[in-house]
Amino acid sequence: MDQMARYVVEAVLVEGRSIRQVAATHGVSKSWVAELVRRFKADGYSGIEPRSKAPRSNPRRVPIEIEDRIVELRKDLTDRGFDAGAQTIHYHLGLERSGVPSEATIWRILRRRGFVTPHPQKRPRSSWIRFEAHLPNECWQSDFTYWRLGDGTEAKILNFLDDHSRLILASRAFRVLQAGDVLRTFHRAAKTWGFPASVLTDNGAVYTAATRGGTCAMETELLALGITYKHSRPYHPQTMGKVERFHQTLKTYLGKQPVAATTKQLQGQIDRFVDYYNNIRPHRARGRLTPRAAFDARAKAVPVAPAMTIEGQMRVRRDTVDYHGVITLRHRSRLHHIGLGREHKHKRVLVLVDGLDVRVLTEDGEVVRHLTLDPKRNYQPTGRRRGPARIGPSVSTMS
Repeated sequence: MDQMARYVVEAVLVEGRSIRQVAATHGVSKSWVAELVRRFKADGYSGIEPRSKAPRSNPRRVPIEIEDRIVELRKDLTDRGFDAGAQTIHYHLGLERSGVPSEATIWRILRRRGFVTPHPQKRPRSSWIRFEAHLPNECWQSDFTYWRLGDGTEAKILNFLDDHSRLILASRAFRVLQAGDVLRTFHRAAKTWGFPASVLTDNGAVYTAATRGGTCAMETELLALGITYKHSRPYHPQTMGKVERFHQTLKTYLGKQPVAATTKQLQGQIDRFVDYYNNIRPHRARGRLTPRAAFDARAKAVPVAPAMTIEGQMRVRRDTVDYHGVITLRHRSRLHHIGLGREHKHKRVLVLVDGLDVRVLTEDGEVVRHLTLDPKRNYQPTGRRRGPARIGPSVSTMS
């Protein structure tokens, strides 16, 4: 009970002082003192309890049926593993009816209903230094993450994301991820969306061989295409923030799905989510456009100065180095032997061919040999002094 209200009432009714005198002595209005006395006479001490000043009705309040629909959408999106924030709910509600509440109102409804717990200790978004590509295909980000299958083993999920539009260009699941898988996924994405002007990755072994003193498949391929290749600073995942954030979004969705027993089942779940993410879900960073709409809205950036043409006779194949350190390659129906050195015997290698330009890489992505094929010679020597061992024909063939 408000002690001031009780004092005023006691002073008037018990002590017998006038309303005017009590009001003047304590610096309050006569009408307030009179109202307290009236309420006390009608309801006793309960009548002078503090009362809410809120209006009894609010004509602008959201109808209860819309509030219930907002809560229903929140639960449905959450159960399916999709983003269920106020912006996404606003988008889906707008597909059903006109005159929907604002995002701020939806957030307040969710908070009042107990679905939102504010976290004021979080660092404000305005404090981050952000960068963003101005055009689609100006920069692709790529990274991979892990996901556990039903048998307890881990699969790797490789993602390529467009920095400007947040479009998921490729998302593939692998039991074992190697440099050749990254390169093939990159080319499949480029076939659909076009080649980017630059690519940003971390310093993983499938992306760079700098720590091993060499170059890997992605590095040599992007160099040949005239695509700028950038690496994030070690131990600084914020540089890869957009694709790292997508990992979290994807895992939230996968966590709501039945556990995949195989990478094929996992890939099916990923494909369904990517279709929703690219074409249905509005993205806050793109002004509520879907990533696909943001990607299609502007002209596309292209590689600045391609060093070679990628069309025509480009192919990728795997081979095993024979006992003599040789692999074979067929060019215009003629079989050629390429010397790599006996130190590479029995190794599995990846062969990247673009016309006469041939690059041979290990499965870890290290370049073993880079040469221009001489169509007039059956054997392409290593250029090193030959030992006493005779170089015989390779047991590996290709058609």
